[in-house]
Amino acid sequence: MQFKSINPFNNKVINIYDPHSDMDLLNILKTSEKIFKIWKNETISYRSELMLKAAELLTNNSDRYAEIISLEMGKPISEAKAEIGKCVWVCEFYAENSEEFLADELIETDADESFISYEPLGTILAIMPWNFPFWQVFRFAVPTLMAGNAALLKHATNVLGCAEAIENLFLEAGFPEGLFRSLRITHEQVESVIADDIIKAVTVTGSERAGSSVAMSAGKQIKKSVLELGGSNAFIVASDADLDRAVKTGVKARMMNSGQSCIAAKRFILEEQVYEEYLERFVSEVKKIRYGNPLDEKTQIGPLARIDLAETLEQQIRKSLDKGAKLVIGNKRDGAFIEPTVLAGVEPGMPAFDEETFGPLAAFTKAESLDHAFELASKSQYGLGVSIFTRNTDRALQFTDSVADGAYFINDLVKSDPRLPFGGTRKSGYGRELSREGILEFVNIKTVYICN
Repeated sequence: MQFKSINPFNNKVINIYDPHSDMDLLNILKTSEKIFKIWKNETISYRSELMLKAAELLTNNSDRYAEIISLEMGKPISEAKAEIGKCVWVCEFYAENSEEFLADELIETDADESFISYEPLGTILAIMPWNFPFWQVFRFAVPTLMAGNAALLKHATNVLGCAEAIENLFLEAGFPEGLFRSLRITHEQVESVIADDIIKAVTVTGSERAGSSVAMSAGKQIKKSVLELGGSNAFIVASDADLDRAVKTGVKARMMNSGQSCIAAKRFILEEQVYEEYLERFVSEVKKIRYGNPLDEKTQIGPLARIDLAETLEQQIRKSLDKGAKLVIGNKRDGAFIEPTVLAGVEPGMPAFDEETFGPLAAFTKAESLDHAFELASKSQYGLGVSIFTRNTDRALQFTDSVADGAYFINDLVKSDPRLPFGGTRKSGYGRELSREGILEFVNIKTVYICN
């Protein structure tokens, strides 16, 4: 079989890629192990020098990389450029901080000297999705390489142009050939790669199904895994919220990347005192959104990445309407395009509330009180993040412990930041990326105990 990269805007084939054979894979794995043994002994300052070069290449070629993203998965070009900018940020962050994060940590014990050292594991396999085809790779690759590991990427097959561009970027930045490689392999080949002794750990960003499958394969081999999976984030609006701010942020939180984000605000839970006004103002803003050709700088929403994704969202909307939700605006599909849609009267038991909806759909639910709003927010199998908008931040902080998610944002949308750990709970996965916690996921945390 061959892998096709198809432009979701016009359904034209961009490129066709041949898969790696089993022999190709064997050679890639052996090379990765060989290069790792050299790379792990390089100084962190040298790794940082190369990572800063990667940041420079991203900056200088931002337009070209952004165009690849927009062509392959339909992201509006302005957002694609912002994605490249975030990749620059994570490169610079770890170039500046990895030496501190990985420094030996002295611990006072009965020994003459004892400390914790952080040593690389070896080759790490990453299975990455299409919705942020550069950022999610860099979010994994940068701390992994800075820690002294090698990295193999199994990218989504509809964004192999992005995968190829990233591999070439690391080579151009001066990283050793074979240290970061992109694998063009089938799902069936993934399990055999995970089972190979050269692979020391695996990370996946994707669906619950993909995460479960990878975790089982890794668990069978007693190998560590990190899972960043789906989400159905609640966006709570209290009766005392600044509605101007809450509406503006809410529209951005839901419609960014055409709604194709695990941490997007998907369930809007509003206290009944502001429900009608907020809904009306939200819809008014949604009507202003421009959608069309992703390469047009004025486009705010492009097509979904594939036609089948738009069909799935369309089915979720239809089933929610059948169960009593009310259509306020939208629900028109043309190929991979689906019009920004708002449903009101959404309740638990409807797909728009219970399931992850990956596209421009905002589901509105009325709460009797703030306590009730948090109770509704917790009725989810996911646990990535919760946002609350209120002028009473002290009261909002009192709900922190009641939120089981990996993130709790007050008066802002849930977002990833290289300086803060990112990850979820429940069916949103486990483990953390970014910050110090992220770089320590794939190291051997070793105790060293010395008695003279």
